[in-house]
Amino acid sequence: MTIFHICTYPEKVLSQPAEPITSIDEDVIKLADHMAETMYNAPGIGLAANQVGVAKRLLVADIAPRGPESELIVLANPEIVAAEGEVIIEEGCLSVPEYQAEVKRHEKITVRGLDLNGEEVEIEAEGLLAVVLQHEIDHLNGILFIDRLSKLKRDLVKRRLRKKKTKEQS
Repeated sequence: MTIFHICTYPEKVLSQPAEPITSIDEDVIKLADHMAETMYNAPGIGLAANQVGVAKRLLVADIAPRGPESELIVLANPEIVAAEGEVIIEEGCLSVPEYQAEVKRHEKITVRGLDLNGEEVEIEAEGLLAVVLQHEIDHLNGILFIDRLSKLKRDLVKRRLRKKKTKEQS
């Protein structure tokens, strides 16, 4: 079992767009397995590869990790191809520990990507799954949920997080 270190703000990899995956090979499959183990261990319900320091367009998600509805979703090169509606929901993030905030998201989305067999898949999602997929795709684009807050809130949170990180490193 391999559990990765989860990068936290302000680590640079979190603010950089991830590179597309050119082929689904053994390394990508191993990365997905280790990311899933890391997500479940954290515990979280979604994880993007750049959150574990790998700048590749890969995400894992499971909105019911401990329940009978548990279903691991793994997507390479995911992109939102349709979106509708609006919802405001409180979000948190493994890369922004101990902070939650209300974020505006699309209520329903359609996401297209590749599964671990290299097959194109399309997922129609609403509710929590739609929010998680949007959150993780944002990560792959170098966007944290705190980047979606008002400038005032965002600046306060980022300053507090940088201060905490500096204190931990001393």
